[in-house]
Amino acid sequence: MEEEIKKSFRGTKWLWVVAALALLLVIFASAAFYFYFQFYYSGRQNTAREVEKVVQKVGRLMVLPEGEAPTVATVTDPEKLKDQQFFQNAKEGYKVLIYTNAKKAILYDPAQNKIVEVAPLNIGGAPQ
Repeated sequence: MEEEIKKSFRGTKWLWVVAALALLLVIFASAAFYFYFQFYYSGRQNTAREVEKVVQKVGRLMVLPEGEAPTVATVTDPEKLKDQQFFQNAKEGYKVLIYTNAKKAILYDPAQNKIVEVAPLNIGGAPQ
C-alpha cells in the first residue's frame, strides 16, 4: 500500500511541474505579445501624429493640396542632396512633404517654421 502511495505521489509531482511550466510559458508568451503590439502600434501612431503636425504647420503657411495625405521625409544628410536644385538650401532636420497626386514637393524648416522651397514633382514616366 505504501508503494502505491509513493508511485501516485511521483506521478502527481510531475503533473504539478508540467502544469507550472505550462503556466509560465503562457504568462511569458502573453507578455511578449502585449509588449510587441504596444511597441508596434505606438510607433505607427507617433509617426501619424508627427505627419499630421507637420501638415498643420505647413498648412498655416500656404495652401496645401486637398484630398491627399503627403509622404513626409526628413533630410538627414544634406550633402548627398546638394546636386539637386530643390535641396540647395536644405539642412539636416528639414522636412519634405511630397504630394504625388498634386505633383508637388515642399521643403519645410521646422526650426524656423518657414517654407524653404516648393517645386513641381516629376515622377518617372516616359518623356513625351
